[in-house]
Amino acid sequence: MAKKAKKRKYSKSAGKTVKSEMRRYKKGKAKSGPKGKGGKVKSKKQAIAIGLSKARKKGKKVPKKKKS
Repeated sequence: MAKKAKKRKYSKSAGKTVKSEMRRYKKGKAKSGPKGKGGKVKSKKQAIAIGLSKARKKGKKVPKKKKS
């Protein structure tokens, strides 16, 4: 049987947005909240979430947030 091609969950450009946000986090420049008015980003998970949020706002292919 041939392998089934997997469909991308996130677009490549969304990945780039997350990557740039991670770079900002590692340099200590990443801030949370609207327009960076919150405090410093303290965890990797938080930095990834901010990157995905920015990608969503730009209209890139990112799954919707899970509602709890």
